[in-house]
Amino acid sequence: MPRRSRTDKSRWYRPVALVTDMLGAGVPVAFLFQDARQPHTPLATLTVCVAWLCVLTVHQRYGLRRLGETRGLLPTLHDWLTLVGLLAMLRVVTGESSPPAVALLAVTPAPVLTALCRSLTHRHLVAQRRQAHAVHRALVVGEAGPVDRVVAQLASRTDHPYVVIGAVHVGEVPSHSGVPEAGQLEAAPSGGDGDGQAVLAAARSHSAGTVLVVPGSLLCGERLRALSWAVQDAGLPLVIASGLADVALRRVRPATAAGLHLLHVEPPVRRGPQMVVKSALDRLGAALGLVALAPLLGLIALVVRLDSAGPALYRQTRVGHRGVPFTMWKFRSMAPGADLLRAGLDAVNEVDGPLFKMRADPRVTRVGRVLRRTSLDELPQLVNVLRGEMSLVGPRPPLPAEVAAYERPALRRLLVKPGLTGPWQVSGRSDLSWDETLALDLRYADNWSLTGDLDLLARTMRAVVDGRGAY
Repeated sequence: MPRRSRTDKSRWYRPVALVTDMLGAGVPVAFLFQDARQPHTPLATLTVCVAWLCVLTVHQRYGLRRLGETRGLLPTLHDWLTLVGLLAMLRVVTGESSPPAVALLAVTPAPVLTALCRSLTHRHLVAQRRQAHAVHRALVVGEAGPVDRVVAQLASRTDHPYVVIGAVHVGEVPSHSGVPEAGQLEAAPSGGDGDGQAVLAAARSHSAGTVLVVPGSLLCGERLRALSWAVQDAGLPLVIASGLADVALRRVRPATAAGLHLLHVEPPVRRGPQMVVKSALDRLGAALGLVALAPLLGLIALVVRLDSAGPALYRQTRVGHRGVPFTMWKFRSMAPGADLLRAGLDAVNEVDGPLFKMRADPRVTRVGRVLRRTSLDELPQLVNVLRGEMSLVGPRPPLPAEVAAYERPALRRLLVKPGLTGPWQVSGRSDLSWDETLALDLRYADNWSLTGDLDLLARTMRAVVDGRGAY
């Protein structure tokens, strides 16, 4: 049997997905229907299995291009709602008489197991791509400046399928991308098929599997179209970089006008029904959390008081939504008067930008280290969420001194409420540089969605257990 190519995804993705989906749909139905002594249990089990697999197949969930690319939370929910609607129609047509509550409960585990399987597959694929497996060897074509930006953007993350193996530059301007020079095109088109032949020769010599074109002033219009013909006629996949970065795909809608291909970009969600739902869920979640965690909150407060002199809670002014300051609450993790010692520690700051972090901060108490390691010191911020000053999910709330040092792009992170957890907390926390932190926050602020918040909340549990970057 031939070995799997380094550019291919693992062969087990599809069979594991199929088996998981069949078990997730069939086993609960068989168990609950048998327990409820419903007739035709085998037929009901087979029907649900076939219906679930058909829904997923019709929605192309088993395509190799899609498997592993996302965690699948929102698509799986959409598929499950389709399944419920389909089964409801079958009940009406066939006269199936099982109790609706039993029937609905029986099909509930299916999307849970499916989403869990897709999440694990996604994590495996991301880990594979960190080792340069399951990637496309891309040859980038374009002017030096745009090519440098695209190469830098692709190199900044490993959760995508492209690895740049060479570049064909248009014009005489030197490149600073650091990728191998695979060829060069003249600034002015030479006529004929010279561009195509040069790019194809570079693709063959570097074993490229994809040609990624970055349009620009020297590579557009008829020249770009002729190049695309040459590449596609040779059987190579062609990818065009739009120039957009960090814009969620759901906000982009392709269109045509007068033969031009246009991309409509929807504005970020800042108001409307979704924000009302987010606010309601925030306050409901905070209220339930405070009630459920009340014994733990009391115990932590007692331990903090016994460990060192001073109050159990620490209040600090932070900057919130649209620059409005508010008082944020935390369990005290430092010795009293720690703020007065802050200025003397600037020389040993371990992060760049306006942030301040130290792995072995001498101001942190013994209990404080445990609280920070487990993020339990943040729990009193549920009160801030209940009061509407914070959200369950969002960027970390900055200090006024940090905001005063912000450049203009960083101010966009204030367009959403700060969060109890968020992209910073699940991506490495204090191990991240300021630029990495800012990029995560801006991506969140511009591409916010309810399903994205649910995903971040789920990933928060793993981040808390892992404890990476918590100090």
